[in-house]
Amino acid sequence: MADLSQNPFALLSLIAAPAVFTNAASLLVMSTSNRFLRASERMRALAVRVEEKKLTPGLRTLVRAQVDRTERQAVLLLGALHACYVAIGSFASASLISILGAGLASTALRFGFHLLAGVALVVGVIGAAALVTACVRLLAATRLSMLNMSEEAALIRTHAESLPPT
Repeated sequence: MADLSQNPFALLSLIAAPAVFTNAASLLVMSTSNRFLRASERMRALAVRVEEKKLTPGLRTLVRAQVDRTERQAVLLLGALHACYVAIGSFASASLISILGAGLASTALRFGFHLLAGVALVVGVIGAAALVTACVRLLAATRLSMLNMSEEAALIRTHAESLPPT
């Protein structure tokens, strides 16, 4: 088996892969932050609707369900943000550890090199797991958002059918 320190592609992968994943996780943070802000705007809009006090009992039930789902969506998005930040920290750490390990590759400290390569791998796996967790939470939040939109679409259709023809 070839020594990892002699393979330039392996060293490049150890350094570049975490950097690429850090960038991907950072983009996911920006997107998730935007979605979190939209969920808070949605909650404010629902609060205004409740304050108007013109809700029929059926509409009140619908709004209450949407408030509950929007709150769960915000919690999921916050968890996704947390996981993304863990991923960013892990990938940045893996990059730094890999750079340190690459510096040891050409020295007589082979044990240090292999130790740092293993630590970088473990930290990178933690980052990947955090990224997967964030994606799962984002998917669940999207499903809740879709439920709200489906209910509103049904309400619009019902309301449109009850209007006189134009």
